[in-house]
Amino acid sequence: MLAIIRILIMALFILLSCIFGLILCLVKPFHINNVHILASWFGSMAKMLGVKLVITRHPDAQNCGPAVYVANHQNNYDIFTLPAAVPKNCVSLGKKSLKWIPFFGQLYWLSGNILIDRGNRSKAAGTISKSADKIKQKGLSVWMFPEGTRSYGRGLLPFKTGAFHTALNADVPVVPVCMSTTDKTIKLNRWDNGTIYIDMLAPQPLDKKVGAREHATRIHSIMAARITELDAQVREK
Repeated sequence: MLAIIRILIMALFILLSCIFGLILCLVKPFHINNVHILASWFGSMAKMLGVKLVITRHPDAQNCGPAVYVANHQNNYDIFTLPAAVPKNCVSLGKKSLKWIPFFGQLYWLSGNILIDRGNRSKAAGTISKSADKIKQKGLSVWMFPEGTRSYGRGLLPFKTGAFHTALNADVPVVPVCMSTTDKTIKLNRWDNGTIYIDMLAPQPLDKKVGAREHATRIHSIMAARITELDAQVREK
């Protein structure tokens, strides 16, 4: 019964968020802070999942200016957890197919996020170049999921290099965002689903003498180690 109530509330929330979000985006389309505002709405829904979010940020990640944020991507519940950590002046990069989702797809686009065609290598490269230009020209940050897909309990998957090419081209640091493992920890029929830790690590400057693949490997190791530590904190609760 609890699961049914939660599903109905979440469905109603998404519908209302899309309606009011579209109104917001029609009034000020592609505004620099649309994504942050909408993300805060979705992040507030973690409580409805019976989850307590604990978000920490390294002092150097506070107001660090334009950057590329890279986060681990686990499952569909991410939409109600990770957005709580999205900073101001930040847009995300998502797959082009999102635009076909009624209401949500239009909201995602009008709020200023960037759509990428992952099936077309040349178009994807062009989108990465466009992302770097937006960072330079508008002082934006970009939020990306370097795994390229949800992990569904398989651990931190290997990183693709797009986020690191973007950061190198824009000459900005990468900020790793690590979330503790949520696979099989959220049960809609259970009232209390525990604590989820999200930790924004120190910005990582990228040496242009080093290739994107090497940077991806290095930051993958940093994030994997931190996620292991966060999981240990969960078990200690």
